[in-house]
Order: sequence, then C-alpha cells, then structure tokens
Amino acid sequence: MEKKCRIALFGECMIELRGEMFGTMQQTFGGDTLNTAVYLARLGADSGIQVSYATQLGTDAFSEKMVEAWGKEGIDTCMVRRVEGKMPGLYTIQVDDAGERTFFYWRDMSAAKDFFVGQDHNSLLEQHIDELDVLYFSGISLAVLPDSGRETLFRLSERLRARGGKVFFDNNYRPRVWRGDPRTAEWYDRAFAHADLTLITLEDNAALYGLDEAAALEHAFALPCEEVVVKRGAEPTLIRLRGQAPITVPTFRVDKVVDTTGAGDSFAGGYLAARLSGQAPEVAGRYGNKLASIVVQYPGAIIPRAAMPVFFFG
Repeated sequence: MEKKCRIALFGECMIELRGEMFGTMQQTFGGDTLNTAVYLARLGADSGIQVSYATQLGTDAFSEKMVEAWGKEGIDTCMVRRVEGKMPGLYTIQVDDAGERTFFYWRDMSAAKDFFVGQDHNSLLEQHIDELDVLYFSGISLAVLPDSGRETLFRLSERLRARGGKVFFDNNYRPRVWRGDPRTAEWYDRAFAHADLTLITLEDNAALYGLDEAAALEHAFALPCEEVVVKRGAEPTLIRLRGQAPITVPTFRVDKVVDTTGAGDSFAGGYLAARLSGQAPEVAGRYGNKLASIVVQYPGAIIPRAAMPVFFFG
C-alpha cells in the first residue's frame, strides 16, 4: 500500500526485569514511546503508516536483540544510533494484586540520554527530520535528555511544523526521572506549545502542576494544542478539538486487571493509528480504549500479536 504517513517516535527503551524480587525474573524490554511505536506499527501498517523509532543503544547483545525485535514488528530502525561502550538502561516492575505497578530504575548510564550528544551536532533524527510527517515524544523522552538535547528536540519540532508537519506529545510525567528539576513545569509548558496533538494522563497533569482534578482538566483543555486527549483510567476519555465542546468516549469494562503497564501507551498507539488513517476523534478514542482494555489483561506492556484486536480503519 502507498505510504500515507511517516512518523518517528523518539525516546528511551530499557531492559525490563519482571518477577519475584530476588527470585525468578523474566527479561524483556520496554519504554513508553517504544510501546506506542509497537502498537502503532501493528495497527497502522495496512493504512500505509510507516513507523520509525529514534533512540540510542549500545553494540551489546541486549541492544542487538532489541533492534532485531523492533524490525520484526515492522518498525524502521534507521534512526537507532549504536555506540560502542554504551548500554540500555534497566528497570524492574513489581505488580500488586490490583494490577498496579511500581517501577525501580537504573538509568544513569542509559545510552538514550546521549542521543543528541556528539555526532558532529547532526543526530540521526536531525538527518531524517525533513522526511517525516509526524514527530512523537513524551515527558519521559524530555526527562532523560540533558537541557541541550531538549532544546534540540524543540528546534526539530519547530522545523517540522514550519513545513506543515505535526508534533504529538504525551505528557507521561514521572517525578523520579525528573529528579526535582526546578524547571520541569517550564519544560512541559514548552512541549505543549510545540505540540499539535497532546495526550494527557490527568493524574500526571495534576501532580506536575500541583492541581486538583478539576483544575488539572481545565488546564488541559486550555492548552494551545489543536487536539487534546485526556486519559482518566477507567473513567471516560475526553477529547477537545480547538474551538469545540469536549467529546466523551466511554472506556471498556475489564473484570480482572492483571497489569496496567502500557495501558496509556497502547491507548496512544490505537488512537494515533485511527487518527492517522483518517478516522474521527471519537472513533479513535474507542479504538484506543478497546486496545488498552485488552492490554491490561496481560502481564507486561506489549501483548502477543495473537491477542491484538482487529480494527478496520477504512
């Protein structure tokens, strides 16, 4: 099928350890933007959506397996920089009986944070930015970068938008990753100002700005973005297009939540696959909520292909 859209998602993918503390643990990998890239690639291929992932890894065996797995998912890896002596970061997940998770990170030596460092000031994303229709990044993408890398990401966003491209931003706010940076809210304000479409986890927005739920929702709807999608867990999703009344999209009931890891990331993959295929926001919201309702019934952020729902985008 003729390519309709090329989107690059920028961020960090880490080695994941899941299981019993000081017992048997399973190795896999994950990261918010990578999880979204996988679901978008799975759902968008038939609509001509080409998904690329931009990050930095090492030349070690773990990095090699990651890149190999991404290729099998149909993700283009031409913007994955490999650097001798670097390694992916590491995290562990502990999941309670309600499916809620707790993360522990070891990312000080993570290769991804140096993506914009060196390379003669011409990263792989900079080299390919003029080939893209959409750039996607998250609050975690920003958090792992030094200030200079954040500035570069904003400059690339401006360059893409200046020629008619779009920028999508997911607010994913993790205080541990920001480590008390006094400019955190300022960096988010700038990301929102550079975005055409923003995905907001409401509780993250409330925590970042120190607001109650009602004020956090008001803040989200007042953002300058053309399209704002507010995720509220099991509560209905709210979608605001600029100048229009919010749209309410119900979620799907789940009897047993196994693991909430990747719920928001998978929603993003389903929502964007539909929107980039020309579907209306309310239809995209249903697709996103349906996929997320399936993902939370499986352990881990990325479910088996056989468990994927079948969507027809037309």
